[in-house]
Amino acid sequence: MKYVNLGRSDLNVSVLCLGSMSWGSNNTAAEGHAQIDRSLAAGVNFIDTAEMYPTYPVKAETTGDSERIIGDWFAASGKRNQVMIATKVAGPNGGFLRDGKGYDSAVIAEAIDASLKRLQTDVIDLYQLHWPVRGSYHFRKNWTFDPSGQDRAGIEAHMLDVLGGLQKAVDAGKIRHFGLSNETTWGTAEWLRLATQNDLPRAISIQNEYSLLCRLADTDLAELCCLEDVALFPFTPMAAGLLSGKYGPDTTPPGTRRAVEATLNGRVTDRVWPAIDAYRAIADAHGLDVNQMALAWTLTRPFVGSSIFGATRDSQLETALGAADLVLSDEVLAAINAAHRAHPLPF
Repeated sequence: MKYVNLGRSDLNVSVLCLGSMSWGSNNTAAEGHAQIDRSLAAGVNFIDTAEMYPTYPVKAETTGDSERIIGDWFAASGKRNQVMIATKVAGPNGGFLRDGKGYDSAVIAEAIDASLKRLQTDVIDLYQLHWPVRGSYHFRKNWTFDPSGQDRAGIEAHMLDVLGGLQKAVDAGKIRHFGLSNETTWGTAEWLRLATQNDLPRAISIQNEYSLLCRLADTDLAELCCLEDVALFPFTPMAAGLLSGKYGPDTTPPGTRRAVEATLNGRVTDRVWPAIDAYRAIADAHGLDVNQMALAWTLTRPFVGSSIFGATRDSQLETALGAADLVLSDEVLAAINAAHRAHPLPF
């Protein structure tokens, strides 16, 4: 297992991060604890969660359960000091939290305290803003994205208020660092500018969707991440199970994400199936597991810090863990680039 420092921080994390969004819905607490134990044994020291988890589906009665499951593991194992924990404050689409109103400095103060209690810890290593309050183009919103009506002065005032709240949390020892999620390139640059100008906490990471099938980050955001030392923290690097081949145009196994959300949040399109076939053919031609190939590929990207994987079954967990030391040949990487040109942004 390799380790990296996120951004300009001393937060040293494994290049694979264990995701927890199914713990409390598709996975029991015992299964979540077993995943942590197995991942820790494999060298993973990084767990990502959020106050609104679990998902698929999000329910009022389960909100916060993923954090509770992790907190119970901390309490029972006594291994809090062996794990870097990342969590998030919910954005405007935060399910049943605060009626989807998003956050400001006051909400962040309350949310941090609530997360600390559920996690049974004194400090959060990486605290992330789950969604921008102003909205963004992620999760297929790029098709109708229109920023022309946004109020720049209002955005700046909000950002300064939030940064001030984060500074108080840092000063109180409740969080160590902060990061962004589902943020745009301009938004990230603005957070960095205001932090620098006002000596406030600087974002060390950005958690956005990134995979063989979703490469929006390859241009402007990649440049910003490299030049400004902001680590991309990909989620769904294995494309929400699409690359595995378990789904088809008319095939949806019971108990899967697609059984709950038919389009996998807009990822299922007519163009996605030939793209999946192309990447699976590359893996088959080189004797690779396509999921391991997809996860290992994200780690070849110069702007990626740690890649988040999730699992509902032991076999999926072992597959993901096996990607940590997988080296993709130049021939495989060239084939992946050719497939991307042939099937750009299929969703």
